[in-house]
Amino acid sequence: MKENIIPHNYLISVEDRRKFNKHNSFLLWFTGLSGSGKSTIANVVEQKLFQQGINAYTLDGDNIRKGLNKDLSFSPKDRTENIRRIAETANLMIDAGLVTLAAFVSPYKKDRENIKSIVKDVNFVEIYVNTSVEECERRDVKGLYKKARAGEIKNMTGISAPYEEPENPNIEINTENESVEAAAERIVEYITPKLKLKNE
Repeated sequence: MKENIIPHNYLISVEDRRKFNKHNSFLLWFTGLSGSGKSTIANVVEQKLFQQGINAYTLDGDNIRKGLNKDLSFSPKDRTENIRRIAETANLMIDAGLVTLAAFVSPYKKDRENIKSIVKDVNFVEIYVNTSVEECERRDVKGLYKKARAGEIKNMTGISAPYEEPENPNIEINTENESVEAAAERIVEYITPKLKLKNE
């Protein structure tokens, strides 16, 4: 079957789309425990980019699992497939010239390394939202920790499933000491040079 798949080469390139948009395209990957603040921070970053005229779009864990990945469970194998599909989707969005934000627990180092290989290192910015499991459980914005403690949720990251912390993230945010606004400002400041095209 694979030998019958022949990619079609289209005449408009990613460089053409970046020039048209007047900015670079790449992936901001937010990783951290459930309830750490990934989606909240990503949302504010996207708003700030939008206000600057940057074409950006956020992929969010819960939203993706309601559609594209609704056939996947939270087993280690399905978590890996979940992240692989997201990475491939993000890669298409980068090709479309968009700054793509992705907010996913993504607990395994090997899966995050795979994202890099799919989108290429140069297009990957890893943002570790480092919030303690105690604080995430105290917030429990979705009620997941309570359910996990009651045995209603299996494979809950931080409780009954592991979270492997990034060793060298591009940006690390501790939401217990830094506000959402300050974190978002820091991220935008970090990526501003990366947004510029080579010939600018």
